[in-house]
Amino acid sequence: MRNKRQPLLSGPVAVQALRQSFLKMNPLYMIKNPVMFVVELCTVVMLIVSISSVVTAPRAESGYNLLVFLVLLLTLLFANFAEALAEARGKAQADSLRRTREETPARRVTDPATEATETVSSSQLAQGDLFICEAGDIIPADGEIVSGLATVDESAITGESAPVIREAGGDKSSVTGGTRVLSDRIKVLVTTRPGESFLDKMIALVEGASRRKTPNEIALSILLAGFTLVFVIVTVTLQPFAVFAGAPVSVAALISLFVCLIPTTIGGLLSAIGIAGMDRALRANVISKSGRAVETAGDIDVLLLDKTGTITIGNRRATRFYPAAGTSEADFTQAVVWASLADETPEGRSILELAGPEARLQKPESPEYIRFTAETRCSGVDTGGMRIRKGASDAIRRLVENAGNVFPEDVQERVDLISADGGTPLVLCRNEAVLGVVELQDVIKPGIRERFERLRKMGVKTVMVTGDNPLTARYIAGKAGVDDYIAEARPEDKMNYIRNEQAAGRLVAMMGDGTNDAPALAQADVGVAMNNGTQAAREAGNMVDLDNDPTKLIEIVEIGKQLLMTRGTLTTFSIANDVAKYFAIIPALFIGSVPALQGLNIMRLHSPESAVLSAVIFNALIIPALIPLALKGVAYKPLGASALLRRNLFIYGLGGILVPFLGIKLIDLLISLFL
Repeated sequence: MRNKRQPLLSGPVAVQALRQSFLKMNPLYMIKNPVMFVVELCTVVMLIVSISSVVTAPRAESGYNLLVFLVLLLTLLFANFAEALAEARGKAQADSLRRTREETPARRVTDPATEATETVSSSQLAQGDLFICEAGDIIPADGEIVSGLATVDESAITGESAPVIREAGGDKSSVTGGTRVLSDRIKVLVTTRPGESFLDKMIALVEGASRRKTPNEIALSILLAGFTLVFVIVTVTLQPFAVFAGAPVSVAALISLFVCLIPTTIGGLLSAIGIAGMDRALRANVISKSGRAVETAGDIDVLLLDKTGTITIGNRRATRFYPAAGTSEADFTQAVVWASLADETPEGRSILELAGPEARLQKPESPEYIRFTAETRCSGVDTGGMRIRKGASDAIRRLVENAGNVFPEDVQERVDLISADGGTPLVLCRNEAVLGVVELQDVIKPGIRERFERLRKMGVKTVMVTGDNPLTARYIAGKAGVDDYIAEARPEDKMNYIRNEQAAGRLVAMMGDGTNDAPALAQADVGVAMNNGTQAAREAGNMVDLDNDPTKLIEIVEIGKQLLMTRGTLTTFSIANDVAKYFAIIPALFIGSVPALQGLNIMRLHSPESAVLSAVIFNALIIPALIPLALKGVAYKPLGASALLRRNLFIYGLGGILVPFLGIKLIDLLISLFL
C-alpha cells in the first residue's frame, strides 16, 4: 500500500468529502465538537435574523446580515470538509482492501486421515476447519499452517511485490485470507469466523469506525469548550456596555465577534488531525487499531524488541557440531538428528540440513517426541529406552545435575566461546549425560545500529528481549547498539519489565511476532505485531506492521510525534489569531462613540461593517487553507521539548498574529470596493 499513494485532493475523494460536509451538519453529530456546535447555533440565529431583516430592515442591512450568515455557513462546511476529507481518504484505502476480499472457493478437509476435501465457498468456512491450498490458489481465510510450507504473494495486503515464505511451526505460520499461494502445498487451520478476519478488521479500522478520541484530544476539547464559554460571557456582556456608551452593536456584529474570538480554527481541524495521523500510519503500511495508539507512540520512552527476526535477520542456523570428550561425531550426529526430527522450527530444520541426508536414514524406534516449551526450554525424543534432549545450556545443565551427573567442563567452555562470539549454543544430552553442543549463529540486520541511534536521539530507550543466555545477549546487544537487554526471557519476564517501567511513569512500546509475545504486546502502551506473526500476536497488539519491518517503530514514533506537534502548532496558531481579530473588530465597532479606541485601530479598516465581514471571512477561509497542513502534518525534527516550544511559538505563535493582520486587511480592501 505504500506504493498506492493518493493525492491530497483526488476527484472521487473530494466529491465524497463534499457530500459528507453537508450530512455532518446534523446537530446530533455536531454536538460532539462543542466549538463547531456553538458556531452552528450562531449560524441558525443569523439565518433567523436574516429572514426577519428582509421584512423589517433596510435592504443594505438585510444584505449584510445574509452575507454574515453565508460566511458562517461556509465556516461550518469548511470544518466538516476537513474531517470528511480525512475520512474519505481512509475509505478510499478501505475500498481497495474490500476489493481484495472476495468470495473464494476453498478445499475444506472432510477427513484429516485421508485428507479428503470438498470445495465450498470461503464464507462457509468455520473456525477450526482445515483447508488445503496449492500453487495458484487464493487463501480463503485467515489461519495457521499446520503442515507444509509455501511461497505466498501478500502484495494485495502489503503492496510489496516480493513473495514471502510461510511454514508450519515457528512464528511465520500465519496466513491471511485474500493472499495467493505461489508454490508448494499447505494445510491450514482456520482461526477466525466469517466477518472477523484480519482483512475485515483492517477495513473497519481504516474507515475509522472504531476510532475514539484520545485522552489528549479530549483534554484539548475541554480546553476549547472552556475558551468558548468565556467568550460567550464576554460577548453577552458586551451589549450592555455598548448601549451605555451610546453605540449599540447589531446581532450580526456580536455573533461575528463571538465566532471570530472562539478557537474555530483548531476546533474545525481537531478531528481531521487525529484521523490523518491514522492515515499517515497506514501509508507507512502500519494498521493502527486506534488514534490513541498513534498518539501514544509519539510519547513512548522505552521500546522492547524481540531479538530473533527483529534485530537479527531471523532464523538462527546450525553451523557446527561440537561432540563432548568421549563422544564420537557419528554418535552425536545421530542423536541430534533424532532429537530434531519433530522440530518444525527453522533452527531444527537447519540441524537436519547440517547433519546431511545419510544421518536421517536410520529412524528412532517407537519415538515419543517432546515439544519445546518456554518453561522447559528444551525438546527431544524418547526412544528405545533413551531420553534425548537438546536445549539451552542452563536448561540441560539442570537436567544433568538433577540426575546426579556432572556437566563437562569442556562443554561449558565451548558454550562460553560460542556465546562470546555472538552465537547460540544448544546442548545435547542422552539419559542426562551430555553429548555435545550445536552452534547456532545469528546475523544482525544491516543498518540496525544507525536506526537505534536515531531512536536514542528521540529520547527512546531500546531494550532487546531474547531467550539466549546472558553472554550471547550481551554480545548481540553491543553489536546492535541497544541500551539494555533481557536474557533468558520468558513471557512473564517481558510482562514484568513492562510493568516496572510503567510503574515508574514511562510509556512502553513492544514489538513482537510470536504467541509468547502476545501477553507483552497486550500489556504495552503501544504493541506492534508483525503481519507475518501468529494470530495471537496480531490480536494482542494495537498496531500491525504489514511490512514485517521491526525497525518500523522509528517511523511510528515520528508519526506520533508529528500528530502531537501538528495539534500543538495549530492550537497555538488558532489562539494567536484571536489577537489580530480583536484588533480588527473591537476598535471598528466602538471608534465612533469612544474616540480613544482610535489608537487600537492599527489596521485602519474601511468601516465597522467591512471590519466585521473581513474578520469573519478570514476566519472561514483559514480553515480550508490549513487542511493540507492538518492532513500532512508538521514536519518532524528530533528536537527537545523546550526547543520545540520555542519553535512553535516563533513560527505559529508569531505567525498566528501576523497572518490575520495581513489577511484581514487585504479582504477589507476588496470589500471596500463593493461597499
